[in-house]
Amino acid sequence: MTCEQPFGFDVLERMREYAVPGASVALLTGGRITGQWCFGTRRAGSDGPAAEVVPTTRFQACSISKPVTVFGALRLVQDGELDLDADVNERLRSWSVPANGAWRPRVTLRRIASHSAGLTTSGFPGYPNGAALPTIAQVLAGVAPANSPGVRADLVPGLQFRYSGGGITVLQLMLEEASGAPVDELLDRLVLSPLGMRHSTFAQPLPPELHEQAASGHHGDGSVVAGEWHVYPEQCAAGLWTTPADLLRFAMGVRAADGGEPDAVLRPDLVAQMLTRQVPTSEASTRIGGLDSMGLGLFLRADADGRGSWFGHLGGNEGFNCHLLVHRDTGDGAAIMTNSDECGVNLIVDLLGGLAARHDWPDLVLDPIDPPLRSGLDPFVGSFALPSGARMGIERRGEELHVTIADQPPLTFFATSATELFCQAVDARLSRSDDGVVTLRQGDEEWPCREGAATSTKGPQPPGIP
Repeated sequence: MTCEQPFGFDVLERMREYAVPGASVALLTGGRITGQWCFGTRRAGSDGPAAEVVPTTRFQACSISKPVTVFGALRLVQDGELDLDADVNERLRSWSVPANGAWRPRVTLRRIASHSAGLTTSGFPGYPNGAALPTIAQVLAGVAPANSPGVRADLVPGLQFRYSGGGITVLQLMLEEASGAPVDELLDRLVLSPLGMRHSTFAQPLPPELHEQAASGHHGDGSVVAGEWHVYPEQCAAGLWTTPADLLRFAMGVRAADGGEPDAVLRPDLVAQMLTRQVPTSEASTRIGGLDSMGLGLFLRADADGRGSWFGHLGGNEGFNCHLLVHRDTGDGAAIMTNSDECGVNLIVDLLGGLAARHDWPDLVLDPIDPPLRSGLDPFVGSFALPSGARMGIERRGEELHVTIADQPPLTFFATSATELFCQAVDARLSRSDDGVVTLRQGDEEWPCREGAATSTKGPQPPGIP
């Protein structure tokens, strides 16, 4: 299905400006899919009809996997197999949310789905195609071959929003243990098949027979992700492969349930909780569409009573960016998927802005997107000296910084802004001032770091790095 391009600018020219190789867009009008547009190629450097992005080209949905998973979990709540407000440790068998000393936090499905459970591990880097993959229990425990820290509650649950892919991975284990089925098969039965999402799968790794339908991931400089894409055993947090039209079919299923339609697969009272504020979000989550609250699985733009009007979710994996945004009442909105992990989000905002202007979407907020956080990582890279004389080496790997201090194994730091990074494994942060000084903070202590070779007058220098 196609119709006249409504974006108000030359999309291919904008894609060249942003170094985005491919993009796919689907439009929802009055609750029906009314337009689809595809641009560019599945893989940079490829040409010919077989390389073009088409409506059935599958992209990684990234974090939009999360609300689709929550919808499936609510179907099990509806069937009495799960309880929104019970302690998840009452159901988990192969792993449980660990105690903090003598205190064991009480984590519930509702708090996991609203990112208010106080759980760690915001996101996952994925694994190169062909690498050894951990089990979900290994991911949650943070043991090899997992490449992310273990999941634990280090905030009192229920008090505040803190985005946690780790929490959704706890939910993945719950779903598999409650059903006895692999989560990709379970979510196909509960969500994908009932909602007509025929070009979607949670299977990880992506089955070989689907490779020719898949877009390859790309970095901000246009280079292809090694191995074409990363693999995400954290399927519920980041593992869905799908199309924009299928994402809109998911949104249509949410609206059908909200309206109490007879063929809806979820009760109105349960989907109403998806679309009602459970917790306000941080300012950083209000960007695209003015989404300022968290329901169950879905970000919302909520009124004073907590009722969501616009709902949706942003997604970003290694090599991909995507967004789903739909108005609850009018049924207007769009899903946009790109195979670029750095400037794809800029293109998404431009495309949404063009659609909103053409179709007069109500009360939509589309603030300009700041330059990607990853562009602010490079000034941190280098070799530094701590006041103790120990050396600190910082190197960039994609959207992460790997920091080696003295003879310790490397720590992974993530950006919270263009000038500040945090580490999930230990209580440490790195910041950079306007004059270029890099400061390491650990606990209550902080140390300005001098770039260059380390010297010390306080005795033997700890072993450093090359």
